[in-house]
Order: sequence, then structure tokens, then C-alpha cells
Amino acid sequence: MPDADSIKESKQYYLDIPPRNEAFFVKGANALDWGMQNRLSRIFRPESGRTVMLAVDHGYFQGPTSGLERVDVNILPIAPYADALMLTRGMLRTTVPPTYGRGVVVRASGGPSVLKDLSNEQLAVDIEDAVRMNVSALAVQVFIGGECETQSIYNLTRLVDMGNRYGIPILGVTAVGKDMARNARYFRLACRIAAELGAHFVKTYYVEEEFETITASCPVPIVMAGGKKLPELDALTMAYKAVSEGAAGVDMGRNIFQSDAPIAMIQAVNKVVHENMKPEDAYELFQTLRAEQK
Repeated sequence: MPDADSIKESKQYYLDIPPRNEAFFVKGANALDWGMQNRLSRIFRPESGRTVMLAVDHGYFQGPTSGLERVDVNILPIAPYADALMLTRGMLRTTVPPTYGRGVVVRASGGPSVLKDLSNEQLAVDIEDAVRMNVSALAVQVFIGGECETQSIYNLTRLVDMGNRYGIPILGVTAVGKDMARNARYFRLACRIAAELGAHFVKTYYVEEEFETITASCPVPIVMAGGKKLPELDALTMAYKAVSEGAAGVDMGRNIFQSDAPIAMIQAVNKVVHENMKPEDAYELFQTLRAEQK
């Protein structure tokens, strides 16, 4: 047995280096538990603090959307370029390989189809099933101003309680019906309510005027929804404006998988979001990559 003095002398305690106590990089998440922060780190890149999510959950109320008829054929080749996939548990289990190593955000609300009032949603995923799937976050729709506004808020608060219990972050998605105004005043209201009631990050739409007031008044990260298909330069410009005005990334679907060169498009979006590449330069990159990938 070595004596105590020799053991002490062989150890290095680095007495001249203060202990590290770094703030967590995701907005509003500094006081969360380690597991919650770890899951958020699967979605948001530590080096940029931003995310490029690929939204492919449209089928939960629309069925086989154009571009999503065969997720195994059309989406899996794009998935490695996303920081996180946003999808349903059915598609995750049936189609996504368990070797997929990026973030997974699972849609947890649902019920009505596109043929009915979409605001009449219920929670559609049990928290224990989310744990079994090892998801990075759960997403729930909130319909501020909708017919079933209170019910959707109740869905959010129930899911937040369950997520806090199991260490799973909750994404509040602000839905916009045909009768709701798409302006900064409405989105300030909807995003703030979702955050106040516990959502750990919020997905909302970009607006040309005062978008920075939406991100500034929300105490958790805002992720921009891609919305309907736009020309590639317009989609890249929208993403650039959103992150320049405070968004912590994008959750794009149709603007990527409905492009005629989805892999080139998501690579260009990554450059905009994570490296602040100007839209014109990103579009030039898209065109170059599209030509190479044909």
C-alpha cells in the first residue's frame, strides 16, 4: 500500500483555476434541470444558439401532403442536415431509423382533420410514451383567439406539467386560423401567453413589421415557422430577417421538402441561420449545390 503522502503528492487539484460555472446558452433555460437542458442542446446548437428544424408533421391533420407522400424516400435523405426533426410519433416509429442522432420534436396534440375546426385539439401523446421514444421535446398547438382557445391552453399547461416532471421541454406552436390577424400585435399576445404558461420555446410566424418586438417580449426562444412554399430566395430572405430580428432559428417544412433541390435548400438555410450568411449569397450557394447534386 502506498503511503498517504505519496498519494497526495501525485494528485493535481488545479488550485489556481476557479471552478467553471457557465450560463446555459438557451434563452430562459438557465434554471432548468440538467436533463431538460441536455434535450434542448439536441435541438439548439451550442456554437450558434440557433436551430434549423425540419417540419414534417403536416400529415397529422392533412394526410399525405405534397412532398410527404413517402417520408422514407423524400425526407430521410434531408434529415441529417437538420438540427431536429419535427414529426409525429407514428412517423418516428415506422420510418425514422433508431440510429438517427439529431433532435426529435414530436407533435403531441391532435384530433380534428383539415375537414373540421382545427382548434378543437386534445393531447394525443402520453408523456410516458414520449420517454420511451427518448424525444428531445414535445410540441402542442395553441389557438389564441380560436373557438377552442381555452382547451388548447389547457393542453399546453397539462403538457408543461408532465414535461417538467420528466425533464422534457415543451414547444408551444401558435396557430393562426383564417379569421386571425397575422400581425405583430397578435403574435406578441400569442407567444407571450405560451411562454407565461410554461412553454420552453415557441414556434410562430414571421411578420415584416415589428417582428423584433415579438422576440424581445418573449422570455424563451422564438423559432420561426416556414409557412407556405415560397421561391427559394424569398424563403432564405425571410429566415435571414427572422434570425437578424431575434429568432433562435427556423422550423421549415414546405420551403425545404417542396423545393426542387431539398438537400441544397436545407444546406443554404443552415448557412443563413447558423452563420448569418446573406440571403443572396445563400441563394447562390443553393444554385451551386443544386447543380452539383443533379
